[in-house]
Amino acid sequence: MFSCVRWLQPFLALLSSTLLTWGYNCPSSCLCPDHHTVDCTGQGLTRLPDSIPLDVRRLLLSNNWIPWIPSDFLVLYSDLVYLDLRNNSLTRLEPGTLSTSSRLVYLDLGSNNLTEIPSGTFGESRSLIKLRLGNNPYLNMVSKDAFTGLTSLRELELERNALSGMDVGVLSQLPSLRVIRLEGNPWVCNCNFAKLFLWLLENRHKLPTGLEGMECSLPGDGRQVPLSVLSEDSFRECRGLLTLTDYLIVIFSGICISVAAIIASFFLASTIHCFQRLKSKRTDEEEAED
Repeated sequence: MFSCVRWLQPFLALLSSTLLTWGYNCPSSCLCPDHHTVDCTGQGLTRLPDSIPLDVRRLLLSNNWIPWIPSDFLVLYSDLVYLDLRNNSLTRLEPGTLSTSSRLVYLDLGSNNLTEIPSGTFGESRSLIKLRLGNNPYLNMVSKDAFTGLTSLRELELERNALSGMDVGVLSQLPSLRVIRLEGNPWVCNCNFAKLFLWLLENRHKLPTGLEGMECSLPGDGRQVPLSVLSEDSFRECRGLLTLTDYLIVIFSGICISVAAIIASFFLASTIHCFQRLKSKRTDEEEAED
């Protein structure tokens, strides 16, 4: 019996060591200051590090050269709450990449080379509170449904990008939003910007720099003016203009009315023709009887 115990001791020691270091294994070139933090900041990485502990909660990957994130990257890291990918070389995000990040609270994608934020990028990351997307110099498109499902999002940063316009629905669907940064974009004060301006006017308390910190260029001469000098009347010429959706509705309605009129005319003509033939037949029969 004692020999069996002595034989099992090395195995038990190895098993105990493995269990104790389950969350302690640190990727090479990275630091792990505590059991749930992996810090790979400024290590010149060109891809995501290998052997990231499955129970990681804070993953710091800023100031590297990482060009992309695999779509299944976050599937195994269900405990991750803090992800910093600032100042890398990301050009796009695969739709659904972040849809499995059920506990993610903080996400920093600032200072990359993103060009657009398409629909479904974040899935329904309902725990996300702060999202940083600023300082992406080529980011010129944010889809209307890009942030659908982010019901807990309180802070959204989109400053110093290449946005000249944005659908107001991007912001109006965020019920918990407290802070929004939009300064430093090349906004154009045209009719497409009118609805967004009205939203900003009503929610100016959410802008850290206020309306004074945002500018837009006038369509005529391109002159930059602070939003604080504009008002609802500045866009009064846009009130009578129809949107593309409005035009499509008008065109579709016109087509439906035209088709209905053609069908009605066809049945009316057919009815008149049948009536005339019936009348003519009766007249012929009366003449034959005479």
